[in-house]
Order: sequence, then C-alpha cells, then structure tokens
Amino acid sequence: MAYEQVLTETRGRVGIVTLNRPERLNALTTTMDREMREAIEACNQDPGIGAVVFTGAGRAFCSGADIGGWKRGIEARERGEEEQERLGRGVENWVQFVLRSKPIIVAINGPCIGAGLTVTLPCDIRIASDQARLSMRFVRVAFIPELASTRILTHIVGLGQALELMLSGRIIDAQEAGRIGLVNRVVPHDSLLDTAVETAAEIAFNPAECLRAIKGLTWSSLAEPDLMEVIRRERAEYNAAISRPSFKEAVTAFMEKRQPDFHKA
Repeated sequence: MAYEQVLTETRGRVGIVTLNRPERLNALTTTMDREMREAIEACNQDPGIGAVVFTGAGRAFCSGADIGGWKRGIEARERGEEEQERLGRGVENWVQFVLRSKPIIVAINGPCIGAGLTVTLPCDIRIASDQARLSMRFVRVAFIPELASTRILTHIVGLGQALELMLSGRIIDAQEAGRIGLVNRVVPHDSLLDTAVETAAEIAFNPAECLRAIKGLTWSSLAEPDLMEVIRRERAEYNAAISRPSFKEAVTAFMEKRQPDFHKA
C-alpha cells in the first residue's frame, strides 16, 4: 500500500515503518497517525512478519504534534466550534493498539519530543542513536502528557526521574536517556537501523503465540495488585504453550541438536 507520510519495508521477518515528513522533522499529523497505525496493522496481519521496527526519516524521529493543528483547534474553540483535528479521535487508543500488536522496536534516530516520545513508551524496546534528543516537552507549551505516559514513564524510569522530565520539560541527550533507562541502549548513529532490525529479527525468530502471551502478561501484571492472580494468568498461558506445535518443535530440535523452525509453512 502507498502512503503519503509513512514508508514501509520488509527485511526477512521484520517489518519497518518509517515516519516520512523529514522537512517537518516528522511532526505528527492526523494523516501520519492514521497511516502509521495502518502500516503496523498490516504487519500484524502478515504471518511472515514477527516484529516491527518503527523509526523516522531524515534527522528526526518525531518532533511532536504538528503545532499547526493545535493553532487551528484554538481558533475553532474561540469561534465556538468543535475542534476537528484531534489526533486519535474516533479510533482505538494508541496504547491499546500497541499492546495488542506484534513486538515493536523503536529506532530513535534523532529528536524525539513530546508526542514523539509518548508514542514510543508503550512500545517494547527503544534503541537510540547517539545523536538522539528526547523530551517530555508538554509543560513548555502549557500542555499535559498523554497516552498514559504519566504511568508508563514512571514504570520505565522511576518516579523521581519521570517527574523531573515531565515537570521541567527539558531535553536530554541519548546518553542520559540510556543512563536512566528511558532507552534500552545507545548505538552509533550509522548502525542504528541495522541494530534495531537485528534485535527485531532475534525476537521474530520466536513463536508468535509466545510473544503475544508474554506481552499480554507483562502489561496486565503492571496493574494487577493480586500476586496470585498474576500467577494464575501465567499458569494458564503456560498450559496453552505446552500444547502448541511450537513447543514440540522446540523439544525435538533440542534433542536433534539443531535450531528450531517455529514458522514452517
């Protein structure tokens, strides 16, 4: 499918989705929001793809929401009209969408600001170029963090670091993002995409059913106060896993001293 503001590519079992408004530092628009969902959903529906790499074209990952859309919204409200350009209106919440998707590895190739950062938080792995810059910039534009980021960011970096990022709105470099755990690792800029694809391929090698179960268990456990309920859910997924052909293939491959093939045609 041809997109206006997104590029797509496939490398082996890895789908690559690239935000493509480099002249505007990939500022997020309603069109881009729709297209990146459609492109990732196409990967979700393709049995030949096991994981997704999400990145940006040019020198930025995403500079945040397109301020032009905000300006039009202010003008509409001042005229007493309902704002029409609200990202995500009438569609599935981005967090819910990502949580049900195949594993998503974000390759943060440059500035990753405001909404550009919050869209990465529910994704599974964040790898940053050494040229990346990241910020929860919302407070500097008199706005509030969204997409459940006040909870998710706190789980990722801890309460103190999350509050400092959100209350100050300051921009941090990739090295500091790595130090506080906001990104999994920092790599040289020229090797970023290859590293992300290699990471995604390592994940995509594994059984899709197990990947889906692990994501579901991990996120449901974050908000589950009852430890016994967590154990019950894990046991249910364990019982499902050992009954699948992929488990038999793993055991057989181990006994035969070979790599398992979880994706036989």
